[in-house]
Amino acid sequence: MKVLLVFAHPEPKSLSASLRDVAISELEATGHEVRVSDLYAMGWKSEVDRADFPGLSADERLLPVAASKNAFATGTLTDDVKTEIEKLLWADMLILQFPLWWFTMPAILKGWVDRVFAYGFAYGVGEHSDKRWGDRYGEGTLAGKRAMLIVAAGGWEEHYGPRGVNGPIDDLLFPINHGILYYPGYDVLPPFVTYSTDRFNEPLFEAAAQRLRERMRTVETIEPIPYRRQNGGDYHIPAMELRAGLGAPGAAGFGLHLRESEMKKLAAE
Repeated sequence: MKVLLVFAHPEPKSLSASLRDVAISELEATGHEVRVSDLYAMGWKSEVDRADFPGLSADERLLPVAASKNAFATGTLTDDVKTEIEKLLWADMLILQFPLWWFTMPAILKGWVDRVFAYGFAYGVGEHSDKRWGDRYGEGTLAGKRAMLIVAAGGWEEHYGPRGVNGPIDDLLFPINHGILYYPGYDVLPPFVTYSTDRFNEPLFEAAAQRLRERMRTVETIEPIPYRRQNGGDYHIPAMELRAGLGAPGAAGFGLHLRESEMKKLAAE
């Protein structure tokens, strides 16, 4: 596979950077081709502003969605954004790697998504009618490709457990996994998360590195998170509400958007 790894950590000697190198080495050793977008090293511009849309006239009001749509359609996105879109189209798999800062990704990575996931490319595609509501959530430009997160969290694993004070890690990552990756069509793999990263020593690093190597060897075969497809019949269109009777007993919130039959199968395994 061709793999794009988008990396967001400012310190080249960080634990995240060391794990990045482990992941790249293992992917390449198993025959995959890897490209890296190191956002801090690239000096990535994270904010969306008028500079992103050179075709916008000085007296024209900036409406980011409309400006993004026009720039993508006319090929006038900035060169840095075009380059990242080309990488996404090249790659069979996308890995986003970042430390968990204030319960989400660093601002520079969010800015990469804001600028690169342009209208007409990652959203705003497909038919919108009473039968379909766009090609999204399991469909879209990036359908057929795989994606996953590699995340470093400073808190204990228990802090992110089902009853942990920080909230379950799957819930915290849902807006990224479902809202950023699944939305434009990716098959989203379960995330690889390391915990208590501020307390790491050599034995803990070696254990985490070995787990990551094992995980990188399965990127082609591991089952993706069983999210429901938007246009697969589970949701009322255009209201986009889950149909009555669907959802495992007691399921609520983000858990409603997982196919319960698949969850039972995974639990049995």
